[in-house]
Amino acid sequence: MSNSSLDNQQEIARLVQERDKLRAKLAAIEEDYRKGLAPDSEDRAIELENADVLEGIAKALADELDMIEDQLARLK
Repeated sequence: MSNSSLDNQQEIARLVQERDKLRAKLAAIEEDYRKGLAPDSEDRAIELENADVLEGIAKALADELDMIEDQLARLK
């Protein structure tokens, strides 16, 4: 196997690992949303404040995931 081919395979493996991490993080955020809001009003208020932050994180993760999937498509 040539160095270029080996480098390509290593890059694919790295990207797949990163893709899988991002998917797991997004799944955790989605699971948090599926749980719904807490019945306690104070807890619910905190959850609502955190919702905007989680939404921003989810958007950034999704954007990064799209870029990684594009890179993988080019390498394969």
